[in-house]
Amino acid sequence: MVDPTSDLNEDVPEEEAPECAVCGESLAENPDHRVVTWVDEESVRIEHFCGDDCRDSWQE
Repeated sequence: MVDPTSDLNEDVPEEEAPECAVCGESLAENPDHRVVTWVDEESVRIEHFCGDDCRDSWQE
């Protein structure tokens, strides 16, 4: 499922696109990216991942 609020599928330049929190890969051309969002001490935190493997290794 594509997040309809995401700018990643709308010609975001690679230098402005988020990078995977684990391997550093640019997510500009990655349709399989994953995002984890959580609240930490009243602040919203977001991490981007290039796929399930990087997300799973970050969560461990």
